[in-house]
Amino acid sequence: MRIQKLKDQKITRQSLDNGTEEQRKAVQEIIERVRQEGDAAVRHYTRLFDKTELQSLAVTEDEVDEALRELDEDILAVLQEAANNIRSFHERQVQQSWMTTHENGTILGQKVTPLDAAGIYVPGGTAAYPSSVLMNAIPAQVAGVGRIVMVTPPGEDGKVPAGVLAAARLSGVREIYKIGGAQAVAALAYGTETIQPVDKITGPGNIYVALAKREVFGIVDIDMIAGPSDVTVLADETAVPREVAADLLSQAEHGELSQANLVTTSKELAEAVQKEVELQLAELPRQEMARVAIEEHSAIYIADSLDEAVEAVNEIAPEHLEIQTANSMELVGQIRHAGAIFVGRYSSEPIGDYFAGPNHTLPTSGTARFSSPLLVDDFVKKSSIIFYSEAAFQENADKVARFARLEGLEAHARAVEARYNVKKY
Repeated sequence: MRIQKLKDQKITRQSLDNGTEEQRKAVQEIIERVRQEGDAAVRHYTRLFDKTELQSLAVTEDEVDEALRELDEDILAVLQEAANNIRSFHERQVQQSWMTTHENGTILGQKVTPLDAAGIYVPGGTAAYPSSVLMNAIPAQVAGVGRIVMVTPPGEDGKVPAGVLAAARLSGVREIYKIGGAQAVAALAYGTETIQPVDKITGPGNIYVALAKREVFGIVDIDMIAGPSDVTVLADETAVPREVAADLLSQAEHGELSQANLVTTSKELAEAVQKEVELQLAELPRQEMARVAIEEHSAIYIADSLDEAVEAVNEIAPEHLEIQTANSMELVGQIRHAGAIFVGRYSSEPIGDYFAGPNHTLPTSGTARFSSPLLVDDFVKKSSIIFYSEAAFQENADKVARFARLEGLEAHARAVEARYNVKKY
């Protein structure tokens, strides 16, 4: 993990992976085939990519019951407590419809309506992600979405990991399908004989899932195009090297394209963390993947001052930001761009991944400059309400007509004047 002076090095952030031309064409072909052939195409791609022949695309209640029996009661209790924390946090985000009345009789307002149906994608492959179930399903449920559909790739045995199914049960998801990849995204967007289409698709996945979500955007809404995971630790000399190194590696193990940065005012800390990363890396089960991320996409930056360090963090706009300084909370107000901010020594990033309550579906690749974590708001839509009384109309109609003519839209002006006898046409 290289060390460099901030003033001598341009800050780099991970960019979104737009895929190769070959990958984009493959995704387009998969989507079109699912549109045309429905379940048959989904089964074909499941055989091809997941190496399993499914008797049924749907997960049965018996399979979920079996998964619950497989899991230790202690881990079920942990999942339940995490679900409670996530639900409690997201319930604070709920917005109500509202109206306001003016003296002239005008009523203006906003109507908040849950989406009819949301599809949540839960990745599989190299690991199982019960946390993704909780983080995507619970905000949708809190929002009042009428139908929540989960898709997740099966193993070669045709089964979904027990932890994933248990999390689905705890978060109230009843409609679950054993499909993954671009074919699952296409099925959610366009529907098949078995799967009814949804209005929005959320959740992370590999490059094929990301490209598929991009392709179907407009047919359905999506949460975001998720890039590689990243973390930045902002630290001074009070930070503990062993802990900082462990936090950096917690993101590096996500994949070879992950990014783990340290921005510090302490040369001593930088050197100690560099050594600790090497020591801990050698003992990681996923060390091969994490090593590529550390050596090719990560860095330690030494700043001359805390102000310079903070500006570097804002330039990176990290998905996850940890602040490990003497007065961590005092720096929060200076952070303009970060998906989630973990304040203080004991707020290690995995606390947010699994348990604290805020959503772990976060903007990646510097997109925290303009976007937010997954919210309850992502599962509702808002309609404006406009009521004009006759008095309000008479007061303002001529102004509206003149504004319309400013834009050269005569029919707009006449639509107002049809109700208002100021001008004959």
